[in-house]
Amino acid sequence: MNSTPTTSKQRIDTLDILRGVSLLGILLVNMFAFSTPMPHIDLKTWFTVPIDKEYHEILDVFVQGSFYPLFSMLFGYGLAMQYTKTTRLGDSFYKFSIKRLVVLFIIGMFHAFLIWWGDILMTYAFCGLVLIALIRLRPVFLLTIGLIFYIGINGIMAMLVGLASLADPSGTDPSQFIDIESMEDAVKAYGAGSWTDAFMQRLVDLSIQFSPSMWLMALFTILPYMLVGAAASKWQLIEKAKSKYVLWSILAIVMVPLGIYLKFLPYAFERNSFLDYIQTYFGGPILALGYASVMVLFCCIPYATKMLSPIAKAGRMSLTVYITQSIICTLIFYHFGLGLYGKIGVDTATWLAVGIYAIQLIFATIWFMLFKQGPIEAAWKRIIYGESVLKKEEINQ
Repeated sequence: MNSTPTTSKQRIDTLDILRGVSLLGILLVNMFAFSTPMPHIDLKTWFTVPIDKEYHEILDVFVQGSFYPLFSMLFGYGLAMQYTKTTRLGDSFYKFSIKRLVVLFIIGMFHAFLIWWGDILMTYAFCGLVLIALIRLRPVFLLTIGLIFYIGINGIMAMLVGLASLADPSGTDPSQFIDIESMEDAVKAYGAGSWTDAFMQRLVDLSIQFSPSMWLMALFTILPYMLVGAAASKWQLIEKAKSKYVLWSILAIVMVPLGIYLKFLPYAFERNSFLDYIQTYFGGPILALGYASVMVLFCCIPYATKMLSPIAKAGRMSLTVYITQSIICTLIFYHFGLGLYGKIGVDTATWLAVGIYAIQLIFATIWFMLFKQGPIEAAWKRIIYGESVLKKEEINQ
């Protein structure tokens, strides 16, 4: 057996930086789910204080729905890199990849049931299992399948929602779909209840987050991002970024303004479900590609990756950073912790997220002075590869 975990010398700094930046964007958005009764409310109408509305609009346009697509693409990129590596070494890719994804799914289950209902790891593992069934395909086919899956279903859905909005504009107002009773239950459980109360409410929220329809929709939302990322990996678009400078420049110039325009539509015109759908499912991923392009171009500048080294280190331990964000935020907001649920504004929550992330950057920098892998990553890989393989990999470093 020749396969081992990727060593620090083999890592691609730009990929780690992209992951690290994505973790900040994800945390900024997740603060709404930690501090408000999502998924039972409409965030665009939930806030009444002017500064809360301003901050929410900024986050809604520039952050919401753009960083989880980016992270999903990076997940697919990394999985395709693992396929290329194991194939080159003559090992079985599926033996380790299936085990990795099953363990990731189990970690996600613990995260979802014991810490926070908004887990994404189980969805990544589920879609990853579908991706590895297609991973042998040429990159053009991976990209084509991803675009057909995404544009096909979401194009049809957008058309149906648009027709409904034209037929009955008042009937497609998203603010109408608020579950008052469930909202009150969530506020009571998270804002004033014990850990047990929060756990029981978490089960309710999980039944929404992971309903059968959500698993199905993941195949037409999350999976296509992974397929696009896998195609980009096989083309080595990040490794060969300097030779692909024109491509990345065109993507940045086109995708950033187009993505911002589409995401601003619900605010520029009278809001309805159609504009919300376009904002989320088209504006979000388009802006994600724009952000990725800008960051890849920036990383082509001499010494840029060294400047962003703390962010890259956070990206190297992305699983640890993601899980600890949930632990920290539940302890800050839920009643069994500091009890700040629903008690701080969006501006405070936003800067709190930035502060948490800054502390995580410091932690990651110090951690990698002492260790080769993040704590959860090390445990995860020990289960997958075994202790003997890890010791061999450490010697080779």
